[in-house]
Amino acid sequence: MSMVFLCKHVFLRLVEQEKDPGFWKEWAQRTLKNALTLQDLNKNVAKNIILFLGDGMGVPTVTAARILKGQLSGQNGEETQLEMDKFPYVALSKTYNTNAQVPDSAGTATAYLCGVKANEGTVGVSAAAVKSQCNTTRGNEVTSILKWAKDAGKSVGIVTTTRVNHATPSAAYAHCVDRDWYSDGDMPAEALQSGCKDIARQLFENIPDIDVIMGGGRRNMYPRNTPDVEYPGDKKHNGTRKDGRNLVGEWTDRMKDKRGYYVWNRKDLFSLNPSNVDYLLGLFEPADLPYELERNKETDPSLTEMVDVAIKILRKNERGFYLLVEGGRIDHGHHDGKAKHALHEAVEMDRAITRAGLLTSIYDTLTVVTADHSHVFSFGGYTHRGNSIFGLAPIMSDIDQKPFTSILYGNGPGFKFVNGARENVSTVDYEHNNYQAQAAVPLSMETHGGEDVAIFSKGPLAHLLHGVQEQHYIPHVMAYAACIGQNKNHCHTNSGSPSLSHISPTLAVLLSVKWLLC
Repeated sequence: MSMVFLCKHVFLRLVEQEKDPGFWKEWAQRTLKNALTLQDLNKNVAKNIILFLGDGMGVPTVTAARILKGQLSGQNGEETQLEMDKFPYVALSKTYNTNAQVPDSAGTATAYLCGVKANEGTVGVSAAAVKSQCNTTRGNEVTSILKWAKDAGKSVGIVTTTRVNHATPSAAYAHCVDRDWYSDGDMPAEALQSGCKDIARQLFENIPDIDVIMGGGRRNMYPRNTPDVEYPGDKKHNGTRKDGRNLVGEWTDRMKDKRGYYVWNRKDLFSLNPSNVDYLLGLFEPADLPYELERNKETDPSLTEMVDVAIKILRKNERGFYLLVEGGRIDHGHHDGKAKHALHEAVEMDRAITRAGLLTSIYDTLTVVTADHSHVFSFGGYTHRGNSIFGLAPIMSDIDQKPFTSILYGNGPGFKFVNGARENVSTVDYEHNNYQAQAAVPLSMETHGGEDVAIFSKGPLAHLLHGVQEQHYIPHVMAYAACIGQNKNHCHTNSGSPSLSHISPTLAVLLSVKWLLC
């Protein structure tokens, strides 16, 4: 039986089922039964804490990615569940920066990692710091939950599909008044003379023993004009550092006797046995990793593969771990007006969430999935059930009598006039990977959106992420659940053993026995 025939058979059966009211009532009762189990709150201590950050993953993106996930497996799509959809608790996060109604990824990262709202364009500093003014850095630094976890003896990791010194990951370790100071080659002379450090340097100096770092950004780690190991003939990928330092070489020298390994391709990554690795630095591209649809599966690992390796390394620590995972190129796809890339990036992050769930337990691992901000991305047009998420609306415009795609942007590079009128999308391949969906206002880059974003959570004390919350509330809940950071009055420690103040009696006995046997 062919896959096409099987999918069509399943579809037709589903259509018939949906005509029966009992189908919907039984579904609702199953959902209710599951909901009733949430009355027994998980008040265990979070040994492990994982934050999945979908950069630019607003609610419309989540919905569209859900449909895409289903359609990739031959379903209509609307009835599909993302892995994050299965999380029992959902809240909304208010994303504004202290000086911006519609935020950027730097100020928001400071909020959900450091627990402090901040100005746009700045990372790891309070709102007292002024963007690009080096002399406002000192005294305004704020630390992140990654550092709180490291100080508590946990292993910590960063995994991203962008550069490891991009806005989201950099707020975990850096204190910088300008998110674009990737290397000293990107900094003004005045800032260097005033003693400010570039973000790549801070990655290795501020918290020198981050256990796992994976993503892109090689060129910011090497001296200017140093050829890239993967693209030696392409000068745009050469090193950018003015100070002559080889940060990768320095890290390798420091970690060579600590079971530390540096890798720059997928093959080398998978040649490692996580059981024999305590520190890992993986820089797979000179800048950002490729979009998932364009990824060279021989040379670049997927986000799911990086998460798999990271957790297998980090979980060896008996005190647990903190892991920041960023699906960073969702944002880039939207900025480019290329919704197909953005949504496939979101589906790939959902695969990574699934993998993390298989490698951990809800009993001792708090997992949070959220976004830093949204985008002016939408889909509509009264499309029929099962319509390709990248397809046309079933109606023509009653103004210009032309078709339009369901997916549209409020602004961006997809604004196109042909002979003084809106482009007729039926004359182009609107399902192409690089198709730029039509936009209402012409811009070279599409902008962020200002609406609230979702917070999905599961595991110990996940119920504390509820309602509509300020974005900076997120790391405070995660830290409270893990008994790290400033608020630990509810925790009990006995000779370094796990806190048992929130743990069920049965689990407490099991943990105590395990501790005694270690």
